[in-house]
Amino acid sequence: MANHPRAGQPAQQSDLINVAQLTSQYYVLQPEAGNAAHAVKFGTSGHRGSAERHSFNEAHILAIAQAIAEVRRQQGVTGPCYVGKDTHALSEPAFISVLEVLTANGVDVIVQENNGYTPTPAISNAILSYNSKGGAQADGIVITPSHNPPEDGGIKYNPPNGGPADTNLTSVIENAPTNC
Repeated sequence: MANHPRAGQPAQQSDLINVAQLTSQYYVLQPEAGNAAHAVKFGTSGHRGSAERHSFNEAHILAIAQAIAEVRRQQGVTGPCYVGKDTHALSEPAFISVLEVLTANGVDVIVQENNGYTPTPAISNAILSYNSKGGAQADGIVITPSHNPPEDGGIKYNPPNGGPADTNLTSVIENAPTNC
């Protein structure tokens, strides 16, 4: 595989994102009902999009987190929810939104010490470690668009098995009445 012609070079101005503007768009821009490009749509266990494209905004995350809280209740998941985030610009505001919804629903939440960043496998490991003790089951949420560009945001749900949520579960979350 050949190296990209710009490999090892400083980023160009056109490569940079305006983090303050993107964060503002997360809170201000609203998805349009009926616009498929703005709808919650899960891929490999998660929803990804960008605030500037109206596909990853506070309304999406509040609705997804509420749907997860309801799924937890329906499935009897009463242990803690491990919540992690990465360094993408939209991860911090989405993290705050998720924490607000989960705590409002009485969910015990465990986050990385010192507001740190958490890789997805660490959340999976924490879920499995907790659940190996028996008793109440834990699950987790990871705020990350994974390998997507810096202007994107993402949210993934890991049920008590520690792995990515399957399509049956993500369909329930995606189609919850509270979702965009």
